[in-house]
Formats: sequence, C-alpha cells, structure tokens
Amino acid sequence: MKEPMRAYLRLGTIHHVSYPYDPGASGGDEAVKLETLKKLLTDGAFDAVEMGHFSDPAIRARAIDMIRTAGVDAVAFGGQGLTLGAGLNVNDLDPAERRRAVGALKAGIDEAYEFGARHFAFLAGRYEDATVEASLAALAESTRELCVYAAERGDMTVEIEVFDFDLDKKSLIGPASRAVRLAELVAPDHPNFAIQVDSSHFPQLRETPEESILPVRPWIRHAHIGNAVVRDPALPAYGDMHPRFGFPGSENGARELARTLRVLLDANILNEKDRPIVSFEVRPQPGEDPDLVLANAKRTLNEAWLLA
Repeated sequence: MKEPMRAYLRLGTIHHVSYPYDPGASGGDEAVKLETLKKLLTDGAFDAVEMGHFSDPAIRARAIDMIRTAGVDAVAFGGQGLTLGAGLNVNDLDPAERRRAVGALKAGIDEAYEFGARHFAFLAGRYEDATVEASLAALAESTRELCVYAAERGDMTVEIEVFDFDLDKKSLIGPASRAVRLAELVAPDHPNFAIQVDSSHFPQLRETPEESILPVRPWIRHAHIGNAVVRDPALPAYGDMHPRFGFPGSENGARELARTLRVLLDANILNEKDRPIVSFEVRPQPGEDPDLVLANAKRTLNEAWLLA
C-alpha cells in the first residue's frame, strides 16, 4: 500500500502481553505496570492501547490518568485473563459455574468502562465434542447477558475472540464456522456484539486469513496481529504463546502479515472512515527484551504494509 497506514487503522498493542507482569519479581507491586504503560503512551507509533485487569484501584486510577493525559482515546480491554486465570468457563454446562464466569466478565466490563474502553474482549471456554450444541447454547446465553450488561452502561462493543479449538486454549470458538453460528444466535438482538480475529490464531486453526476473516467479516470491529509456532510441540513457543515475528519455527513474518492486511483491506474492515484498532499481540519469550520484541513488530508491520 502506498497510502499511509494510519489512514486505515489505529495501531495499538496489548500492554500486558507486550510487557508481562510478574507479581513475584515485583513483590506484588503493580506500580511497575505504570512504567511500561508510559513507554507505550509516549511512543508516537501507537494511537491505541489495550489494557488488562489492575487489582490495585489506586494504581488503576493512575493508569487511567496517564492514558487521558497522553490523549489516547482508542482504548480496548482484554477480559480473557479474567476467566483463564480463575479456571472459569462462560459455556460451562453447570449453571452455577457459568454464572461465576459471567460475573467475573461483568466486573471486567465495569473496569473497562473505568478505562474509557470502547471494546471488551473475552473468549469461549473448553468443551467436549459430545456436547458442542449444549455448550454453544450456554455460550450464546452468556454472551447475550454480557451484551445487555455492557449496553446498559454505555456504548461498549462486546467481542468474542476466535481462539484455537484443539491445540492450546481448546476454545469452543474457534473455528470460523462456529463463530458464525454464535453470531447468528446473538447479533440480531444485540448490535454491540462483535467478533475479534487474531492472525496468530490462523495457523492454530489451520485456516488461511481468508478462511478466518471473510466468514465473520460483518461482525469484526478490531483485530490482533501476531505469530505462532504450531509445527512441532517440541519447539520453543509452541501453541498460543505469541512469539515475535520471525521466531524460529514460526508461521508469520512480513509476507504472511501482508496477506492478512490485504484481506482486511479488501473486506473494508480497514478503512478511512472507521479506522479500527489493530493491535500487536506479541510476547517476549524467555531471555528476550520486551522493547526489542515490540520494535521487531513495528518494523515487520511497516514492511508488511508496503507489501500489502
């Protein structure tokens, strides 16, 4: 593409993935998150930021003030960790357990509104092949409840992220076909429902960018871009680990990212009117410097844009 990338998207990154927080190393002091957040907010490459849960309300308030001071108004909130970390499942067939998961995500929506986020993302839980239909019905019920809850408080989009279905997270949503079925169950009555895609998950789903994006195109509001290792479980960073672009044995580099960008452009998901958030989901692997990994992502995206 010859046109400037910023004309078609707002570039962001996921704060807690680019700079993973280690409570043990910090002594449980969340203030260290503010140091890395400042790196992102003072980086002119980013027009958006994606936040995660802050346990300390005082530290959270400082983070919110930093975002406002920096003038970043494109904010998203990742609620995936709220269920993953607690072992909760929004499509649990036990109604009490499902309500626990929905309750945790509702608390996440409240926190997302504190941050001024316009997008709240979550993921489906694990499932059994024999109970796919029942699990899908339970997920649809949970998703409707979350959409209603978010709509009662503002104009936030509630987005289910498409994950792998049999490799790492083993989420009910994966593959694209099941994402479509969920959308058909929820979207007609809940216009704030959306689907989030991630290029790091395409290889995990064994889907091309076209196969992952085009079926759910009507419901995509923002996207993640990243990488994955899927060829051999013995390889470092195998699974849903989001290594840097070009990581040994991985699937995505500039050419693969260019293909994803071209599909998003041709589908008018990236466009000059809406300029959706497109965020890196890249995680430093053991021994890697987070700043260098993020620099790698920006250079790879710049090259991919020229190739798209």
